[in-house]
Amino acid sequence: MLQPKRTKYRRNFRISHDKREAYKGNKVSFGEFGLQAITSSWVTARQIESARIAITRRMGREGQVIIRIFPHLSLTSKPIGVRMGSGKGSPEKWVAVVKVNTVMFEVSGVKEEVARDALRLGGHKLPVKWKIITKNEEGDK
Repeated sequence: MLQPKRTKYRRNFRISHDKREAYKGNKVSFGEFGLQAITSSWVTARQIESARIAITRRMGREGQVIIRIFPHLSLTSKPIGVRMGSGKGSPEKWVAVVKVNTVMFEVSGVKEEVARDALRLGGHKLPVKWKIITKNEEGDK
Protein backbone atom coordinates (compact mmCIF):
# COMPACT_ATOMS: atom_id res chain seq x y z
CA MET A 1 0.00 0.00 0.00
CA LEU A 2 0.99 3.61 -0.44
CA GLN A 3 2.62 5.49 2.40
CA PRO A 4 5.47 7.98 2.68
CA LYS A 5 9.00 6.60 2.96
CA ARG A 6 9.79 9.13 5.67
CA THR A 7 8.07 12.11 7.25
CA LYS A 8 9.29 15.00 9.33
CA TYR A 9 6.88 14.19 12.16
CA ARG A 10 5.36 10.80 12.84
CA ARG A 11 2.08 12.05 14.26
CA ASN A 12 0.60 15.16 12.70
CA PHE A 13 -2.57 17.17 13.15
CA ARG A 14 -5.55 16.16 11.07
CA ILE A 15 -6.11 18.30 8.00
CA SER A 16 -9.82 18.82 7.51
CA HIS A 17 -11.34 17.90 4.16
CA ASP A 18 -13.13 21.18 3.71
CA LYS A 19 -15.45 22.02 0.86
CA ARG A 20 -13.04 24.33 -0.98
CA GLU A 21 -12.24 23.49 -4.59
CA ALA A 22 -8.84 22.33 -5.73
CA TYR A 23 -7.11 24.87 -7.90
CA LYS A 24 -4.17 22.53 -8.62
CA GLY A 25 -4.60 19.02 -9.94
CA ASN A 26 -8.10 19.67 -11.29
CA LYS A 27 -7.39 18.95 -14.98
CA VAL A 28 -6.38 15.83 -16.88
CA SER A 29 -2.65 16.30 -17.44
CA PHE A 30 -0.99 12.95 -18.11
CA GLY A 31 -3.68 10.71 -19.64
CA GLU A 32 -6.71 11.01 -21.89
CA PHE A 33 -9.51 10.34 -19.36
CA GLY A 34 -9.71 11.18 -15.68
CA LEU A 35 -11.74 10.40 -12.57
CA GLN A 36 -12.59 13.71 -10.89
CA ALA A 37 -13.98 14.11 -7.35
CA ILE A 38 -17.20 16.10 -6.98
CA THR A 39 -17.20 15.98 -3.15
CA SER A 40 -14.33 16.18 -0.68
CA SER A 41 -13.21 13.43 1.66
CA TRP A 42 -10.28 11.48 3.06
CA VAL A 43 -9.31 8.57 0.80
CA THR A 44 -7.32 5.83 2.53
CA ALA A 45 -4.36 4.02 1.02
CA ARG A 46 -6.42 0.81 0.92
CA GLN A 47 -9.18 2.51 -1.09
CA ILE A 48 -6.64 3.95 -3.55
CA GLU A 49 -5.08 0.52 -4.04
CA SER A 50 -8.49 -1.14 -4.42
CA ALA A 51 -9.52 1.37 -7.09
CA ARG A 52 -6.19 0.95 -8.90
CA ILE A 53 -6.61 -2.84 -9.01
CA ALA A 54 -10.18 -2.53 -10.32
CA ILE A 55 -9.11 -0.11 -13.07
CA THR A 56 -6.11 -2.16 -14.22
CA ARG A 57 -8.06 -5.43 -14.22
CA ARG A 58 -10.77 -3.94 -16.43
CA MET A 59 -8.24 -2.52 -18.88
CA GLY A 60 -6.42 -5.82 -19.30
CA ARG A 61 -2.80 -5.67 -20.43
CA GLU A 62 -3.17 -2.47 -22.41
CA GLY A 63 -3.12 1.18 -21.41
CA GLN A 64 -1.63 3.02 -18.49
CA VAL A 65 -3.09 4.10 -15.13
CA ILE A 66 -1.77 7.25 -13.44
CA ILE A 67 -2.54 7.80 -9.75
CA ARG A 68 -2.74 11.53 -9.00
CA ILE A 69 -3.35 11.38 -5.22
CA PHE A 70 -0.99 10.19 -2.49
CA PRO A 71 -1.75 9.44 1.20
CA HIS A 72 0.49 11.88 3.11
CA LEU A 73 -1.66 12.24 6.23
CA SER A 74 -1.37 9.65 9.02
CA LEU A 75 -4.39 8.93 11.19
CA THR A 76 -3.62 7.71 14.68
CA SER A 77 -5.69 5.78 17.18
CA LYS A 78 -5.21 4.39 20.66
CA PRO A 79 -5.95 0.74 21.50
CA ILE A 80 -9.34 -0.21 22.91
CA GLY A 81 -9.47 -0.25 26.69
CA VAL A 82 -6.70 2.30 27.25
CA ARG A 83 -7.38 5.22 29.58
CA MET A 84 -7.22 8.85 28.52
CA GLY A 85 -3.90 10.66 28.54
CA SER A 86 -0.36 9.32 28.16
CA GLY A 87 0.18 10.76 24.70
CA LYS A 88 -1.15 10.37 21.20
CA GLY A 89 -1.82 6.99 19.66
CA SER A 90 0.29 5.24 17.05
CA PRO A 91 -0.30 5.74 13.30
CA GLU A 92 -2.97 3.33 12.08
CA LYS A 93 -3.59 4.32 8.45
CA TRP A 94 -2.58 6.83 5.81
CA VAL A 95 -5.07 9.02 3.96
CA ALA A 96 -5.05 11.46 1.05
CA VAL A 97 -6.99 14.69 1.48
CA VAL A 98 -9.15 14.98 -1.66
CA LYS A 99 -10.78 18.34 -2.34
CA VAL A 100 -13.61 19.11 -4.75
CA ASN A 101 -12.56 18.86 -8.45
CA THR A 102 -9.36 16.89 -7.73
CA VAL A 103 -8.44 14.45 -10.51
CA MET A 104 -7.67 11.20 -8.68
CA PHE A 105 -6.91 8.75 -11.50
CA GLU A 106 -6.03 9.12 -15.16
CA VAL A 107 -6.08 6.53 -17.96
CA SER A 108 -4.39 6.55 -21.36
CA GLY A 109 -3.79 4.15 -24.22
CA VAL A 110 -7.22 2.47 -24.38
CA LYS A 111 -10.51 3.04 -26.21
CA GLU A 112 -13.01 5.45 -24.73
CA GLU A 113 -15.62 2.88 -23.72
CA VAL A 114 -13.00 0.70 -21.99
CA ALA A 115 -11.53 3.72 -20.20
CA ARG A 116 -14.94 4.95 -19.03
CA ASP A 117 -15.93 1.48 -17.81
CA ALA A 118 -12.62 1.00 -15.98
CA LEU A 119 -12.84 4.40 -14.28
CA ARG A 120 -16.47 3.70 -13.34
CA LEU A 121 -15.43 0.45 -11.63
CA GLY A 122 -12.60 2.19 -9.81
CA GLY A 123 -14.81 5.10 -8.78
CA HIS A 124 -17.19 2.78 -6.94
CA LYS A 125 -14.33 1.82 -4.59
CA LEU A 126 -13.85 5.42 -3.43
CA PRO A 127 -15.78 7.32 -0.71
CA VAL A 128 -16.39 10.42 -2.87
CA LYS A 129 -18.88 11.31 -5.56
CA TRP A 130 -17.09 11.50 -8.90
CA LYS A 131 -17.39 12.10 -12.62
CA ILE A 132 -15.36 11.02 -15.63
CA ILE A 133 -13.75 13.82 -17.64
CA THR A 134 -11.66 13.89 -20.80
CA LYS A 135 -8.50 15.76 -21.69
CA ASN A 136 -10.22 18.37 -23.86
CA GLU A 137 -12.72 19.23 -21.09
CA GLU A 138 -11.54 21.88 -18.69
CA GLY A 139 -12.75 20.05 -15.60
CA ASP A 140 -14.90 22.92 -14.34
CA LYS A 141 -18.07 21.73 -16.08
